[in-house]
Amino acid sequence: MCTIAVLALQGAVREHVRAIEEAGAEAVEIKQKEQLADIDGLILPGGESTTMGRLIDSYGFFDAIRNFGKQGKPVFGTCAGLILMASAIEGQEQAHLGLMGMKVARNAFGRQVASFEANLDVTYIGKAFNAVFIRAPYILEAGPDVEVLATYKDRVVAAKQGHYLCTAFHPELTDDSRFIEYFVQMVEQSKQTLAS
Repeated sequence: MCTIAVLALQGAVREHVRAIEEAGAEAVEIKQKEQLADIDGLILPGGESTTMGRLIDSYGFFDAIRNFGKQGKPVFGTCAGLILMASAIEGQEQAHLGLMGMKVARNAFGRQVASFEANLDVTYIGKAFNAVFIRAPYILEAGPDVEVLATYKDRVVAAKQGHYLCTAFHPELTDDSRFIEYFVQMVEQSKQTLAS
């Protein structure tokens, strides 16, 4: 069994833990960078990206998460987590982790009142995935190594780059477990590859 951590500094942590466990993996919440040594995959949850970026910085997680990814261990960012993983953010001089070659727009679908749900066809996941958007970002530009997995009204809302995965929506807030199950499969494959 693989162990997947949810970065528990801010955001939708409990919902991710439940979703991971339902997908058959062990879930842990982490608040210290040293805990990264004991896990196989990491989820950066939704929340407020600027606040999360400050907390990641103050807890010394920036280099630790980058090094975690450089080892080939999968990282999945949802909503604010997607923003944290981008290499460029519209209207900001600096990005956060820069794990994926993409430029993103924050709160691109509007504020909290503009939250909505949509059924999306997602590569590797299947058709009619119930996606919950809350103050959602989207990907403005995807680099050559970034694979677009889903779009909504011609805007890129899910992508993958090697062992990095991101969504503009919240897969943990739906009863459809396919996205989390897919990430668990990515983590299991990576664990086997790194062990061999």
